[in-house]
This record gives sequence, C-alpha cells and structure tokens, in this order.
Amino acid sequence: MPTAPNETILTERRGRVYWITFNRPEVRNAMTLAMYERLYELLGDIEREPDLGAVVLCGAGERAFVAGTDIKEFESFLTPEDALRYEQRMDDILTRLERLKYPTIAALRGACTGGGAAIACACDLRIAAPSLRFGFPIARTLGNCLSIKNYARLEALVGEAEVKRLLYTADLLDAERAYALGLAGELVRDEASLLARAGELASQIAANAPLTIRSTKEALQRLREQGANANDDDLVLACYQSNDFREGIAAFLGKRAAQWTGS
Repeated sequence: MPTAPNETILTERRGRVYWITFNRPEVRNAMTLAMYERLYELLGDIEREPDLGAVVLCGAGERAFVAGTDIKEFESFLTPEDALRYEQRMDDILTRLERLKYPTIAALRGACTGGGAAIACACDLRIAAPSLRFGFPIARTLGNCLSIKNYARLEALVGEAEVKRLLYTADLLDAERAYALGLAGELVRDEASLLARAGELASQIAANAPLTIRSTKEALQRLREQGANANDDDLVLACYQSNDFREGIAAFLGKRAAQWTGS
C-alpha cells in the first residue's frame, strides 16, 4: 500500500518493484535525522518483503534526488561524540542499503549531493536525467568530511583521482560527466523519461533469476572487503542446488521461459 502523501518518505510496492521516494521537495529533499532513521527501518522491512525483485529510490519533485542532510540538523553538534555518533549512524544506514538482498536502483535528477550522493553510491545501479548535479561540495559548504566507508564507495565507482578532484574542488558532476565516469550506468534522454525508465529497468531485473542476482551482489561485496581469495562455496551451492537451477535447465531444453521462484 502507498504511504500518505504528506510523509517525508513515500513507499509503494508496484508488483515486484518497491519504490522509495524522498519527499521534501520544498527543500530539495534534504534529509532530516528522522528521515535517515525511517530509511533504516524501511530497509529492514524490505529485507523481509516476500517475492520482491528490485527497489527504486528517487526524489519527489523535479529539483533533486536528495540535496544532502538538512544543515539545521548540525546546529546541535557540540561535542566530539556528536560527530562520531552521526557518521557511525550514517555508516549503519548506508551499509544496510548496500547489503540489501534485493537489487537497488537510484533514479537521479537535479541535486544529488552530500548525503544524497552517499545514498546513491550505496545503491547497486544509478541512472541519470540530464539535470543531475552530483557531488560532495563540503569543502565550500560545511567543512566536514566523509567517513572512510563513504570514501571507499565513491573511490570504487570513479577512482581515487576523481575522488580527490571532486572533494578538493567541491565541483559537481553534470549528468554527462557522471555517465562518462561510469557513476551513472545510463543517461536518459529527458527528465520525463527518468522514472519510467527506472521502472522498466527494475522490472527487467525482477524478471530474472533471484538467486543469481543475490549471489552476484554478495560475491562483489566479498571481493571488495576480502579480495579474490574470499570463499564462495555457499554462493555456488545455493545456486547449483536450487530448484531454480533445475527449472532453468528444463526451461532451456524445453525452449520456454523459466519460472523462477528464488528457491
């Protein structure tokens, strides 16, 4: 069921695709601390959602995906513990997003900065509208820094040199540059196409074998954390001993579409 339109995060399940919409368009969807906590709760709920195929994250309105954390939230930061607690909690939330068992797609337009850019980097795929402006302009705004985990995600996507350029200059990437760097895997032709294309992509992914997708996501996570010597026995067995593997063989030999169950 869709959430009430006055909530700051809207949710709706459309078939096998779950939509999350950051809903503060009057402030370019800037995140409050309560919104971050709500996102954390939602991700836990989604993890338990049955027969889901993909998750799309987007921003309400036409001006932003998420324009970072609402700066008013930082006015009460007075102690070292405030800073460390905030960054640790952000790491908790983004790690939950990154490790969600279902594939995630960030549909990006307008401002995608600071905390919004961090959310996008924690998603599996990103598609961009022409209006996208992506970056971490904190060297000319707040004078804070990112956590190591956020630097690592960004570095994995665009490389160390580009991370330095982005953070040192406080510049924002436009959509074409984000696409050229591989940050956005797809650039849609116009603003009106973004959400429709995100839905198409999510539905395409949701129609494929869920165990293959889940194993791929987990294997890549292990590669980043443990290197090429990470153990994959459980992933191999989960796929090869599954009902879906037998169904895939039968469907291929029978020249029909497979009916995946994720079991």
